[in-house]
Amino acid sequence: MIATFFYQFSIQSVNPLISGYVTHLGITSTLAGLIVGIMSITSLFLRPIAGNLTDKISKYGLTFIGGILCAISDFGYMFSFNTAWLFFFRVINGVGFVLCTVCLATWLAFLVPRQRVGAAMGYYGLVNALSMAVAPVLSLEIYQKVGYKMIFLLAAVSAVAVVISIQFIDNRAMPSFVRKETTHFKLIQRSALPVASIFALISIPYFAVQADIVMYVRASNLNITVSLFFVIYSIVLIFSRILLKNYFDSIPFGVWFYICMIVTVGYLFFLTIMHNNLEMALAAALMAIGFGTMVSVCQSTALLLAPLREQGLATATYYLGSDIGMSLGPILGGIITTILPIKLLFPVMILIVPVAFSIYFFNHNALNSAIRHD
Repeated sequence: MIATFFYQFSIQSVNPLISGYVTHLGITSTLAGLIVGIMSITSLFLRPIAGNLTDKISKYGLTFIGGILCAISDFGYMFSFNTAWLFFFRVINGVGFVLCTVCLATWLAFLVPRQRVGAAMGYYGLVNALSMAVAPVLSLEIYQKVGYKMIFLLAAVSAVAVVISIQFIDNRAMPSFVRKETTHFKLIQRSALPVASIFALISIPYFAVQADIVMYVRASNLNITVSLFFVIYSIVLIFSRILLKNYFDSIPFGVWFYICMIVTVGYLFFLTIMHNNLEMALAAALMAIGFGTMVSVCQSTALLLAPLREQGLATATYYLGSDIGMSLGPILGGIITTILPIKLLFPVMILIVPVAFSIYFFNHNALNSAIRHD
């Protein structure tokens, strides 16, 4: 979990500033968007490869490589002054990011009893939430005082801390099953695909909010302190993870799913009607309870549905759903606000609810049996 905190810190401290850094160097906005986005594109295509590798070789080794690549890319940003080098180091960052993401989650599940995977993913999500809350705020404060390069140095040091911290884990997570069972390359873990599909759908409004809420508040002329939205989201997320972590292994997927769907409609409703900070705070809190909880539930369910020999591939499949939501959310948000009044942005997003219900309906038996898997 310490390694997870440091790898997320290295990513989340850079992401809010990389776009500004690219344009600061005089690169056009079109190329800047490509440079910023190539990291996500890289991770999207490498998920299946990382998942297969995680199931075949030491998770320690892959995390070590991922941490080193993140450190190299962060150091590289400091000395990149043209498009080609920035593009190159963003790709390197994407490779390191996908290796750390898939390996650390799978490794943590590997270290705990099968019946405690849900709680482990709750802790994993809690550490992610902490780093995602702390890193952007700290990086913005430091940037305003000493500039971009100190942020990249801090991120590089954090990536090196990943490599150092995993040296204290005795169990290097070598696969213990017969190697010939894992010779075939698979793009996805089929049992985890319904979970990934549902998570992709519920991720769409989350990432649309993340991308568009500032624009939405400005275009709607709302007197709202929008910077508080994700602060409130992070605080509620942390406390909800602490309170709920011990229930992830005993409550069936369907219960969490119904709660998430109701709360999703709730936070989109409050975003639609909000005129003050209280309504914004309610939307942020509900989003943390709904989407934030399902992050851990979906991740643990994907692992429990998959056989032990495909835990890495199951994690990669789950994150593939996250990547799809991360890509489609801002895209669909842009399309909706182009062809419809901006006030309809969040009501239209509610359409993901019946689609998610249809996937759950056809897979509910398997999804609800996950907590009983050995």
